[in-house]
Amino acid sequence: MDPDPLTYRDRWRVRQYEIDAYGHVNNAVYLNWAEEMASRHAEASGFGAQWASQHGGGWVIRHHDVTYHAPARFGDELELMVQVELIRGTRGQRRTTVHRASDHRLLAEISTEWAWVRLSDGRPAPVPEELVRVAAPATTATLTRRADRQRATPR
Repeated sequence: MDPDPLTYRDRWRVRQYEIDAYGHVNNAVYLNWAEEMASRHAEASGFGAQWASQHGGGWVIRHHDVTYHAPARFGDELELMVQVELIRGTRGQRRTTVHRASDHRLLAEISTEWAWVRLSDGRPAPVPEELVRVAAPATTATLTRRADRQRATPR
């Protein structure tokens, strides 16, 4: 069975060096986790570094948006999930959620916007069509949700 190209899950424990002076995970660590999950997912689904290189490009982070719900602490076992939400044009978007395994409490949500860039000059370029096709169901669902929210917003 091939790994899911749109969703990836993993678990790990919070390490001592990820803790800040207040005894919880430093906020910047969540960004590292989101990037690590994206890399693990890409490799597991066959769209990792080698695939990107063969297609003359790679992903760079353009923007992160983090919502913190509760702190993670040293030794907590975490359940992380990353989902592809959209791939079109030169951009991609993934959402990473972090839950504490013991009680399934949502600790953080990270929305990351990525840009596909050419390796030759580092400039934005269209995402390879193969990946756009794979992500089409997620892209359609995301664009539909956005349109529904816009229609529901009073003007």
